[in-house]
Amino acid sequence: MAIKIGKKIVDYGIAKPEEEMEAAAVVPEQKEEVSKVVHLTEKLERPEMLIGSTYKIKTPLSEHALYVTINDVILNQGTEHEIRRPFEIFINSKNMDHFQWIVALTRIISAVFRKGGDVTFLVEELRSVFDPRGGYFKKGGKYMPSLVAEIGDAIECHLRMIGMLKDDGLDEHQAKLVKEKRAQYESMADKSEDKSDSEFPDGAQLCTKCNTKASIMMDGCMTCLNCGDSKCG
Repeated sequence: MAIKIGKKIVDYGIAKPEEEMEAAAVVPEQKEEVSKVVHLTEKLERPEMLIGSTYKIKTPLSEHALYVTINDVILNQGTEHEIRRPFEIFINSKNMDHFQWIVALTRIISAVFRKGGDVTFLVEELRSVFDPRGGYFKKGGKYMPSLVAEIGDAIECHLRMIGMLKDDGLDEHQAKLVKEKRAQYESMADKSEDKSDSEFPDGAQLCTKCNTKASIMMDGCMTCLNCGDSKCG
């Protein structure tokens, strides 16, 4: 249907459906509510008190342990937008051999924390650092390529605790496979009366998927008793 315009055009716009018009009517209220939400940025000043957790790292590389403390800031406390985010990190030890790079590392990581956003990438960056002298196995049989990598492991543990990283775990089929393989191994160990005090067999090899010394030969192929990875698929 044609409409004749008899007046001078001073402005124009695209007509919106009624639903969009109704949504547009409440936008100012939504903007006001969202504007009250506090986000973690460099402009956020350090509160007087922070909640933190300390993780002990004991490696065969030093007789003294390292203590990694990560302090968190709670944003929008008491509201539906309440979240807990890492704010700063400190590493203390009686061993002063690595003092310079540890201080530098903690300051850089703390700066990344205060920048806000997704800081989970730090875990993979730190865990990919390899010591040219070789790594070591921590308690439980997990391989650590370096001391820096274990600091990244501590940060990962903390991010999982506060909910920034989700632990997907094994799916139903993988969990069933691991359970079956464990039961099979335990029955074999009972028959041979060759039991080990550790969680996994003494002769287990390093699993390339989960970096845990839990891969054994079963049914003609290497199978990990920790994550269920198998060379036979």
